[in-house]
Amino acid sequence: MEPPASSPERLFDAHRFPSDGFLLLALLLYAPVGLCLLLLRLFIGIHVFLVSCALPDSLLRRFIVRVMCSVLGLFVRQSDPHLRDANVRVYIANHVTHFDHSVINLLTSCNTPALNGTPGFICWSRGFMELGAVGSRAELVDSLKVYSSHGGNPPLLLFPEEAATNGRVGLLRFSSWPFSILDMIQPVALQVQRPLIAVSVADSSWITELLWTFFVPFTVYQVRWMPPVFRQADEPNEEFALRVQELLAVELGVLSTRLTAADKAEHMKRLRHTPPHLFAPASSQSLVARPRASPSLAGVGPLAPEDVRITEMAQQVKEVLPHVSLGTIRRDLAQTNCVDTTIANLLEGQVPLLPEDKDPEPGLLAPSTSQTPAVSSSQCPAASSSSKPSVKLFAKSPVERHLSLQERKHMLYAYARRDRVQCDRG
Repeated sequence: MEPPASSPERLFDAHRFPSDGFLLLALLLYAPVGLCLLLLRLFIGIHVFLVSCALPDSLLRRFIVRVMCSVLGLFVRQSDPHLRDANVRVYIANHVTHFDHSVINLLTSCNTPALNGTPGFICWSRGFMELGAVGSRAELVDSLKVYSSHGGNPPLLLFPEEAATNGRVGLLRFSSWPFSILDMIQPVALQVQRPLIAVSVADSSWITELLWTFFVPFTVYQVRWMPPVFRQADEPNEEFALRVQELLAVELGVLSTRLTAADKAEHMKRLRHTPPHLFAPASSQSLVARPRASPSLAGVGPLAPEDVRITEMAQQVKEVLPHVSLGTIRRDLAQTNCVDTTIANLLEGQVPLLPEDKDPEPGLLAPSTSQTPAVSSSQCPAASSSSKPSVKLFAKSPVERHLSLQERKHMLYAYARRDRVQCDRG
């Protein structure tokens, strides 16, 4: 069983090379040709950079640079260019690679502000616009409002996901600040394809991605212009962002998730500190990550490391969701290997719940005697009835329904702590 589509494992590629043996063999045979192309394109790429710096921003410059980029293996296609509105001052696009802003800039004049990284030559050479010292998001929005108020400036190109995905499964939750600049934006749907290797790897630098772009035979960027979107009367920034996110997701044929750039950073941190087999492809994950029948359940020997890890994670989920049986939690953890993803699956109803009394021998599932067992609602009915969060936390409003996983998790953790304190006093 594959991880849920909304899990970080599906949105970001952790491995560059394919798992298929035939593709690996083809990549090995292509490697000598790819190395030659890499060296040749490095030499040509220097000339492309010099030409783009020497020529002023114009239609002629964009045409020349676009032709030269095709020699580098970068092919840019666009659909429905007649939908591009000259009055639009803010473009909103999904984020796939480190070079999305440069690719769209080959089609129309636009500027992307540098949000991360050190200002200087590298930032300028990559095509970002420097805004100077910006201390907070409020100051950033004010600077961009002033920039957009000058009619002679090119439009802004913003990526509200704030982090790149693989572009195949879903969109990260859009930040609301890009939608507070103006009341009219134009969505731009971006898709990227290349043979043999992944389009981008989650934890890779822009230099590494550039070298792999020169190595592969070609990379195709497909840009689709969508009609402008206007803010509705009294529409908050969050709902405006959510509405545009849904429109882009439908256009791309992917999911609109509630994962954020912070969730990606947390996923990458966990990926760096977790053995590689725990993040194996879905086809082999069921053989690797599924908990085995341990001899300790029969009183023969200690738990295997995988069983201990699954049990500890199950206990963490149990403390947050005490009404869910440990058997249900362990079954989902065997597929996700992630506490946050399992909590999200249980909250969203993607996992069928079993009654607590049907959990097989819960005493055998405790990780160790040194750990404090989770306090269930049956052990402390008074605390459960007085402090259990109301279902209004998950209301029908679009904003509340799309609360981030982190916010819901913090509320449930607070409930679990209150539950335990009241039971200890009793």
